[in-house]
Amino acid sequence: MDRKKIGRTDFEISGIGLGTGTFGREIDQEKAFEIMDYAIENGITFFDTAEAYGGGQAYEIRKQAYGTTDVREKSTEMSSSELIIGRWMKSRGTRNDIELCTKISGGKARPDQIRNALDASLERLGTDFVDIYKIHSPDVNTPIAESLGAMGEQVDLGKIKIIGGANYNGEQITEMLDQAKKHGYRRFEIMQPNYNLAVPDAETEVFPVCTQEQIAITSYSPLGAGFLTGKYIRGDRNAIPKGTRMDVAPAHIDIYFNDRSFNIVDNLKSTSNQLGVSITQLAMAWAMSHSSVTAVLAGAKSIDHIKSAINAYNMDLGELRNQMSAWK
Repeated sequence: MDRKKIGRTDFEISGIGLGTGTFGREIDQEKAFEIMDYAIENGITFFDTAEAYGGGQAYEIRKQAYGTTDVREKSTEMSSSELIIGRWMKSRGTRNDIELCTKISGGKARPDQIRNALDASLERLGTDFVDIYKIHSPDVNTPIAESLGAMGEQVDLGKIKIIGGANYNGEQITEMLDQAKKHGYRRFEIMQPNYNLAVPDAETEVFPVCTQEQIAITSYSPLGAGFLTGKYIRGDRNAIPKGTRMDVAPAHIDIYFNDRSFNIVDNLKSTSNQLGVSITQLAMAWAMSHSSVTAVLAGAKSIDHIKSAINAYNMDLGELRNQMSAWK
């Protein structure tokens, strides 16, 4: 597995990151342990989590938004992803063998919130530091300079090595850079945008400024929350397979259930048949092969999903990538 530098630092991560949002949500702890074991054995050492990744959070969000009270998660434990990773690291003694990233929840970036959330994450993870700490999405009510200052203080205390953000657009990244320079604060060295064939907007909204400013890009959701696997039926929002991402987190339906996205799935199916590779591998390979992407976060519910991600990483799309980019 290739090693990639983060931003202007000398810190390196694996070219594939393990997305752990499924831990406790779609898969139980035993399966999560198997996946982490397999990932690290195969050179995937960058693990991405967040305080918001939990079966409990998924249940509460769905209950509040849709009034559902049935339990679709493997666990209703809050922040189950961090807790499971912490138990795994303690069980295996692997803390220093992985690059660990976690995130404060979106819209919560006041200095006191950053301090409290980071300490809570460290406790759940059973470690005294994380390699990367990100703001999950911009806090429009808190000046970014205040957030940068607070995160920098935690770096000075040794609790964080590198700071970053997720779900920021180009304008917000530029503002972050300007404020960091103005106040002499550490800047974000890493950004995490949503990026896949169905939602490719980051190519024009995020990649240019990150490339110019040498900010690492660790994009997520290469399969569009599972949509690009082809398991959903065009025009039927009610035929959602149980246990899938759209079932556990229905808000994704509004993002991906449209004619353009289903047309892309049709093209993926046709092309995968012609090439003799899975639709999943093909969609992942497209997301992984952009020159601006440092690493792609691949979520998994089984070891086979990790194997597919590795195969995609090693796949050379050549001119096919441009053809796929033109699909509508």
